Amino acid sequence: MKRSRRVVVLCHCILNASAIVEGEAAYPGAMENLLLPLAREGIGIIQLPCPESTFLGLKRWGMTSEQYDTPAFRRHCASILEPFIDQIEDALENGVEILGIVGVKGSPSCGIATTCLGYRGGSTGCGQEARRGEGPGVFVEVLRQGLSTRGLDLAMADVDNGRPENASWEETRESLAKGKRT
Repeated sequence: MKRSRRVVVLCHCILNASAIVEGEAAYPGAMENLLLPLAREGIGIIQLPCPESTFLGLKRWGMTSEQYDTPAFRRHCASILEPFIDQIEDALENGVEILGIVGVKGSPSCGIATTCLGYRGGSTGCGQEARRGEGPGVFVEVLRQGLSTRGLDLAMADVDNGRPENASWEETRESLAKGKRT
């Protein structure tokens, strides 16, 4: 069978809900509504690593962008992203079309246009002042910087993993196409 030479880059928890903070996953394993159409269309997937679980493990609590925005976490993100940026660059140089990067709406790390904000010290659990706000997560900022240093600029879009039933490859593809850069 002939390869399609089309690929989308996905943030980790879209394919693995087990990486999400305990008690926050809204689907059991993978976000089917987004993934099944990709498979049917013959679109390949590059799965990015989960920066939060590789940095703090699965026993971590929910945090905000401000809490993750530290030199150590940024260094960690850059380190784990390096081989993936290499893979993206190599794919593009060899005729693979990268349709874009799909992040997670409201994530303090993987949000594209919306992240989790609000830091007054301590945990941001129930009753605290964490909220969604405009802007990218820390991991996405580091990813954009890494791509930019190599002259790469890919379209990016968010999906809401808190409402997986609303996730749609068709809508995500449209968002990516609108943000398509040349």
